[in-house]
Amino acid sequence: MTITRQVAPTVATPRERLERLGVVVPPSPPPIANFLSHVREGNLLFLSGQGPREADGRLHTGKVGINVTPDEAYSHARLTGINLLSVMQGVLGDLGRVRRIVKLLGMVNASPEFGDHPNVIDGCSDLFVEVFGALGEHARSAIGVGSLPGNITVEIEAVIAVE
Repeated sequence: MTITRQVAPTVATPRERLERLGVVVPPSPPPIANFLSHVREGNLLFLSGQGPREADGRLHTGKVGINVTPDEAYSHARLTGINLLSVMQGVLGDLGRVRRIVKLLGMVNASPEFGDHPNVIDGCSDLFVEVFGALGEHARSAIGVGSLPGNITVEIEAVIAVE
């Protein structure tokens, strides 16, 4: 008789998941005005709004529903999520210290007729679930606005529970 032992699957760390996704988290971008990129209060980390800034500093701009497609805006929201991860990583040193993504507020620079804001902000939400698993599931608001700083396409802020 052969006894087969079940080995519990190894839970991937956020860093390992990012590697599998091919996502490189850049250094945290500096704030664009007189505010902090984050504030920690107890076990909560409040992240200021980030936008779709490439590692080279280039910003994605435009108005969704006019000169930016929803698919492009989704990818901009995903990039914004990467920038939020960079702030988290800079503050915590290790994304494994994230206990839960609590809440996101996503703003979409959109035409008045555009109504698909939730699907745009899913770019960030999907990334967080891919990186953190169930800990990445969160409460969220997604709204359309008439403009954003520098005419960026999306801005997202976050509240994170940390160890």
